[in-house]
Amino acid sequence: MGAGDYYEILEVPRTAGEKEIKKAYRNLARKYHPDVCKEAGAEEKFKQINEAYSVLSDEQKRAQYDQMGHETFTNASKGSYAGGGGAYGGGFNADFSGFGDIFDTFFGGARGGGPRGPQRGDDLLMRIQIPLDQAVAGVDREIEVYHTEPCEACGGTGSETRNLHTCTRCGGSGQMRQASQTIFGQFVRTAPCTECGGRGRVPDKVCKPCGGSGHTRVRRKVNVHIPAGIDNGMRLRMEGYGEAGDYGAQNGDLYIEVQVLPHDRFVRSGDNLETLVEISPAQAVLGSTIEVQTIDKRTVELKIPAGVQFNTALKIPGEGVKRRGRPGDLLVRVRIVTPKQLKDEEKELYRQILEIEGKKHQKSGKKGFFQDIMGKVKDR
Repeated sequence: MGAGDYYEILEVPRTAGEKEIKKAYRNLARKYHPDVCKEAGAEEKFKQINEAYSVLSDEQKRAQYDQMGHETFTNASKGSYAGGGGAYGGGFNADFSGFGDIFDTFFGGARGGGPRGPQRGDDLLMRIQIPLDQAVAGVDREIEVYHTEPCEACGGTGSETRNLHTCTRCGGSGQMRQASQTIFGQFVRTAPCTECGGRGRVPDKVCKPCGGSGHTRVRRKVNVHIPAGIDNGMRLRMEGYGEAGDYGAQNGDLYIEVQVLPHDRFVRSGDNLETLVEISPAQAVLGSTIEVQTIDKRTVELKIPAGVQFNTALKIPGEGVKRRGRPGDLLVRVRIVTPKQLKDEEKELYRQILEIEGKKHQKSGKKGFFQDIMGKVKDR
């Protein structure tokens, strides 16, 4: 099993339901867990399985994945610092929430008895606004992130000497147990150790710049790629750009929620765009060819068919949202505008048309096209 489409990794069809995906994940996780499977590459396979499940088990992430495609979805989580430390690589984030039974299978249900271990950093969420034309075409943006990073002075250990030793108060478990006797029996309550903060280890000599936390708060400029076709409310995940984790643990992720601003001329509907054009009654009756500006400011020709009706949507193929190689269409709605000011020559031509229509429809009592638009004209 190589890296690739998440459905292929979990060995399920694209139509698989929640239960089917969950079942496939459990079976594969048991099979390839590094503590169980000793085959070469088992750990990497296990990471791929968890990465695939973390996306397909989340309704919002799965919808984005299906819409954007594997390559676009995964590329959207890649970024780099614009300065101050060079490139910053994020690690893989495995989501094990809600699957305690798997660990019980591996470790006999004894998870709570051992050391807590280093904890992953918290995730961050920020929102950015982009205009519709950038959402359609995609754009690279530079954003400023304010988060914690490992302290440079101590390498994230919290120790001036970069050495840690087991906490004597909790014995390295990171937890303190308090027992109380009630009429219902003895109750045991656990809480993070007050000496080591739940980490199980304490610094040899506290690092002064970070106060022993191993973290420093910094502002960084980050380059983020917003893929073409992103829609309002979608989130991009940048792995490893969240808060710093404990020493030896992964950083959290940065989630960027995109808010698409309304456009003055275009409206988005799925992968299609819609705009309005105004034409004269003569163009509507006889047909015409007009120029329409696309959202990326190119000019394309649109043929107006003879006899077009008010509010008809004419389609320009391939000029909509370009996503996953299947561009949407541009729908051009026609508005027939009645002229308010006419030259004498134009008025005379309209009168002649009305007279012709009047003779044509006087037997049936029906109104002509221009009578509907301009109203009746009294006989002079």
